[in-house]
Amino acid sequence: MSRQIQVTFDAHDPTALSTFWRDALGYVHPGPPGVDLPDGADPLAAWDDFLARIGVPPEQRNTRSAIEDPDGLGPRLFFQQVPEDKVAKNRVHLDVRAAPGLTGAERMAALQAESDRLVALGAKQLRRVEPAPPLEAGFIVLTDPEGNEFCLD
Repeated sequence: MSRQIQVTFDAHDPTALSTFWRDALGYVHPGPPGVDLPDGADPLAAWDDFLARIGVPPEQRNTRSAIEDPDGLGPRLFFQQVPEDKVAKNRVHLDVRAAPGLTGAERMAALQAESDRLVALGAKQLRRVEPAPPLEAGFIVLTDPEGNEFCLD
């Protein structure tokens, strides 16, 4: 039997990092437990209201955040606040499939367009690897706003 997974990120600013990944992946922030959000309501504002209502002090309200695939297919991403800085290359990284079915120049143009979009959201493009058939289709390496590497492929 297969298992579902959750990917956990250590972060200095869980809300900001989860918002970046929400926008990068087309995910959503879920609402607080037991709260029905009307269409168009801001789930992050609902969380702030919920945490205030249950007595969580303001300085503790950004210690965790999560995003979910609205279609229920991808893994949940969880972001937890940690005091230490990222000091080395991550041993696990995400590959974001941004050009499915495309090859060659068309693929690289689609990857570059997505990289440009993510850079505008706070990512940093590190390098671009051009296609080298038959084994390399080409990809772009970026970091998220807190320095975690990921690839567009």
